[in-house]
Amino acid sequence: MTASDSVTHHHRLRDLTDEYRELAVRLQQGGGADRIRRQHEQGKLTARERVHLLLDPDTPWLEIGLLVAHDRYDGQAPAAGVVTGLGQVAGHHAVVIANDATVKAGSWWPETIKKMLRAQEIAMRQRIPIIYLVDSAGVNLPYQGGVFPGQYGAARIFYYNSIMRRYLHVPQISAVMGPCVAGGAYLPALSDVIYMVEGTSFMGLGGSNLVKGATGQVVDSEMLGGAATHTAISAVAHYRAGDDADCIRQIREYVARLPGVRELAASGAPTKGAPPARPPAALYDVLPPDHRMAYDMHEVLACILDGGTLDEFQRDTAREMICGHGAIDGLPVAVIANQRGLIKGGAGDVPRIGGIVYTESAEKVAYFIETASRERIPLLFVQDVSGFMVGPEAEHSGIIRAGARFVEAMATAVVPKIVLTVNHASGAGYYAMAGQGFDPDFIFSWPTGRMGVMEGESAVTAVFGDRAKDPDAAEAVERMRDDYEHQLDAKYAGARGFVDALLVPEETRTMLSFALRATQYYDGPHLGAFVMPPLDYHPARA
Repeated sequence: MTASDSVTHHHRLRDLTDEYRELAVRLQQGGGADRIRRQHEQGKLTARERVHLLLDPDTPWLEIGLLVAHDRYDGQAPAAGVVTGLGQVAGHHAVVIANDATVKAGSWWPETIKKMLRAQEIAMRQRIPIIYLVDSAGVNLPYQGGVFPGQYGAARIFYYNSIMRRYLHVPQISAVMGPCVAGGAYLPALSDVIYMVEGTSFMGLGGSNLVKGATGQVVDSEMLGGAATHTAISAVAHYRAGDDADCIRQIREYVARLPGVRELAASGAPTKGAPPARPPAALYDVLPPDHRMAYDMHEVLACILDGGTLDEFQRDTAREMICGHGAIDGLPVAVIANQRGLIKGGAGDVPRIGGIVYTESAEKVAYFIETASRERIPLLFVQDVSGFMVGPEAEHSGIIRAGARFVEAMATAVVPKIVLTVNHASGAGYYAMAGQGFDPDFIFSWPTGRMGVMEGESAVTAVFGDRAKDPDAAEAVERMRDDYEHQLDAKYAGARGFVDALLVPEETRTMLSFALRATQYYDGPHLGAFVMPPLDYHPARA
């Protein structure tokens, strides 16, 4: 391969990654330079500055939902006004939720609720501490219809608060570092400890203007619900800090002395493994310029797994599905991945199409998943799947039953599940490969990911049939192609929370390792948003 051929080869992944990086940098600016300056003038750090100060130096930060809502509200809601993610605090994994007051005063958009709930679910699933850095004016009133009511409206946040506090014993630490008003005040109130910052924080069910309108009383915010009031008079808050930096320091000291967390962290810490066989940057040379072209998934795994080593399970059967055991930073994983390209069989066998799940491959993967679940080995799904095979031969071979077994094995596996979408995530194959609806512990995508029920050309054929070539239908056909191409973009999936994060190739192994380590705190079943422990409730018997 010549130098020019190499450039062409990785053109798509490189371009889409550069495009994503540019968008990410813009979104990380929140409300922009002027609003950041105003935040500083108020004596406050920004949400991202607070998170940076909270995290251990030179440790990974896995931001969840950076792209959420970026293409809505005329760009007025970068990151939906809240920073959420997984980081390391005082040596332990912790989930962080930090309101971004540079975006509409940190008010809650409908997507803000979605991000906060997802962050809480990660803390509940992994049984790791969650830290709330509160600086919010409350509900974004013009959009209250998507915030206040509903099963997954703002009330769900407080439901999760209560479940974590009463039953799951997940440490919840709240720092009120700005306004915290109305129903939002229940978030810190339902936490284990509350910090407040002198001079800049306020917590109350109603602000001074609302109090005046409701009762006629005139009272300033500091007297009504400032740090001194809630630590010395109401006793609602537990600790008082002089400024943001002092508050963050106190939180870190609190997390450092959580004995249960420290014990779990020590017992679950994997040993450091061998580096991959190829550097992560080599991934740019693996993926072809067209998502429909073939490549060898083994080359992708060589850039991710320790030593590039995969001990394949049934390597010579159903080769369109790769199953095997490897490790990432010393932590064992059971890998399920889609092989692309034309899969040649034995003499007289019809070649198979890579990226398609056949009856035999569904049976193979189901057995592999069930075994990994019994052995308590985390599952890593590397998706580039176009769906299940169709046609008379597939139906006669019982693909519906085999596919159902595949889905059931994946859905009921009690071990952690992590998903990385490389290219396609289509049809029922996306579901079987631990799609979002099956509650994987973490779900990631490269910027090249394409998530949808099918590709645009397939959809055009399904809808228009022979009329697709009719000049009278040309405009409608082209509009449908454009709509599909837009919706298949990984940034579209990120904006709607269909993936937790877009990963760039260079950080893929690091973030997979960090996420895997987080899953080691809880050795119970990883099913649903959380698993309730046995309760000490026994109803009276007649």
